[in-house]
Amino acid sequence: MASLDVLGARGEKAGSVELDPVVFEAPIKPHLFHAEVRRQLSRRRAGTHSTRNRGAVSGGGSKPYRQKGTGRARQGTIRAPQFHGGGVVFGPVPRGYEHKIPKKMRRAALRGALSLRLREGAVTVVDSFGLEEYSTRRMVEILTALGVIEDSLLIVLAASDPHVERSARNLPRVNVIRSEGLNVYDVLRHRRILFAREAALSIQRRLGAVGEEVAS
Repeated sequence: MASLDVLGARGEKAGSVELDPVVFEAPIKPHLFHAEVRRQLSRRRAGTHSTRNRGAVSGGGSKPYRQKGTGRARQGTIRAPQFHGGGVVFGPVPRGYEHKIPKKMRRAALRGALSLRLREGAVTVVDSFGLEEYSTRRMVEILTALGVIEDSLLIVLAASDPHVERSARNLPRVNVIRSEGLNVYDVLRHRRILFAREAALSIQRRLGAVGEEVAS
């Protein structure tokens, strides 16, 4: 079982935390990343796009001109698709894009994403941020001391911390999430992950208890 240094808000070592190999040394399977990110992004699509077919547009109750003798093609209604203002053929209709993948695959994808970041040396654990006020400047000082300010950063908290969440809100490329909402998409789109100590333990309890594996 590997361990990781826990840093204080000033960058000093404040202990260590044991890392569950089930969570942080899991197989890295890109096809699971793709499946889970695709599932997450598809859920965000509103699916409210819509068009009207010839039965939904107004007008066109009678033939636009007589059937024969005009030299033109026969027409039954001016709301046919070939006329301006006519209905749309096979246009998009409201639908849901959400689809599901097995929970075992989702858990394995998140374990793999965390293992990838740890293998890259992109995981940091902080004992406490020590923020007692809303201060973006102070948050920048803390992140600089921890050496994580240069890359896109995902801060993972164990519970709601308004001082941290609001102090980091205006920082570019920095996002804050709570441990229960940690997901593959956010892990992969940030180059570094900064865990609060309790958040790291919470994630290990969440993902390490079952320890399923998905076949290649």
